[in-house]
Amino acid sequence: MTVAIAKGINEISEKSPQAISNKMSFDEFLAFDDGTENFYELENGELILMSSESELNQRIASFLFAYFLKQGIPYYRLRMKTEIAVHSRLVGVRIPDLVVFSEELATTMQGATRSLIMMDMPSPLLVVEVVSPNQESRDYRYKRSEYAARGIMEYWVVDAIAQKMTIFTWVEGFYDEKVYVGDESIASPLFGDLQLTAAQVLNG
Repeated sequence: MTVAIAKGINEISEKSPQAISNKMSFDEFLAFDDGTENFYELENGELILMSSESELNQRIASFLFAYFLKQGIPYYRLRMKTEIAVHSRLVGVRIPDLVVFSEELATTMQGATRSLIMMDMPSPLLVVEVVSPNQESRDYRYKRSEYAARGIMEYWVVDAIAQKMTIFTWVEGFYDEKVYVGDESIASPLFGDLQLTAAQVLNG
C-alpha cells in the first residue's frame, strides 16, 4: 500500500490538493511517510495532498495566532497545522490552519510524539480554516459536518477570496452560522468581546 501510494504522490501536481485513488485506512495513514515535508489530509480513505499556502493565507493564520495570544490565551493552547481525527464515512484526518485547545486537551497532548488529536481525546475549542482556491466545498461543507460531529464549539472559515468570514457555532450537534464582511465586528460566544472586524482578519 505504501509503495503504491508513494508512487501516486510523485505523479501529483503540487499546484492544488488532489485525492490519491488508493484507499487508505486510518492506521495506514498514521504509519505513512513518503520522505517529504508535504502535508496530507485523509478524506474517506483518500489521501489528499495539501497545496502550499499563499502569503496572504499565512499572514491571516499568523495574525489570528498573535491576536489570541494578546487576548490571554497561553501559547501552549494554540497550534498551527495540528492534525484532527474526524469521522465521516470513515475515520479521517483534517489539518486546520489554526487550532485553539482547551486546558484539558492541552494536558492530554503533553508528551505526544505527534501533534494529532485522536477521536478519544477532548475536542479543541476552535478550529480555523483559511480558504484556498478550489477548496470552498471542502471547507464549507465537508469539514463543517465533520467538526460538528466532533462537538467543536466554534469553526471559523476565513475566505479572503470571497472577502467574507463565517463563524459556525455548535448548538445541539449542529452549527449555526453567521457571515461577516467589511468592518462588521465579529461576535464569538466562545471568546466574548473580541473587538475584531472581518476586514482586520481578511487583510492579515
